[in-house]
Amino acid sequence: MYRVVEHAGPDEGALEVLIVHPGGPYWAKKDDGVWSIPKGEHDPDEDPAACAAREFEEELGLAAPRGTWEDLGEVTQRGGKIVRAWAVQGDLDVAEIASNTFEIEWPPRSGRIRSFPEVDAAAWVSVREARTKLNDAQVAFVDRLLAARLGRRGDST
Repeated sequence: MYRVVEHAGPDEGALEVLIVHPGGPYWAKKDDGVWSIPKGEHDPDEDPAACAAREFEEELGLAAPRGTWEDLGEVTQRGGKIVRAWAVQGDLDVAEIASNTFEIEWPPRSGRIRSFPEVDAAAWVSVREARTKLNDAQVAFVDRLLAARLGRRGDST
């Protein structure tokens, strides 16, 4: 999801993108390079765009935005995971997110099963900050979004 902002400086453009921080103990003290777009896996016979909307709702606890969803293509992350993304303009209050949860044994080999949110934070960030915070491969989605937006506007601001 992205939104157009009035307060952005000239070096940041006029967009902010929504990113999410993975929940759970492995990610608790990590920041730069670990944030992501809301995402999830789809079955081979499932429509990827429908899956994207469903995963948005599961990870954020808020309805997926209505509007035109623009396909930003795929990237392959370091571990080999292929991620396909869509961009849609919208807005939400990140203080209202309520992610679904997952269970793992924590601490390891303790025999205790604990529940953690799949997403423990969401943030609206500038394009510049997204390039620092996002998983390296997913930065390409921000670049593709900017290219698409500039192409529609016909200018270079």
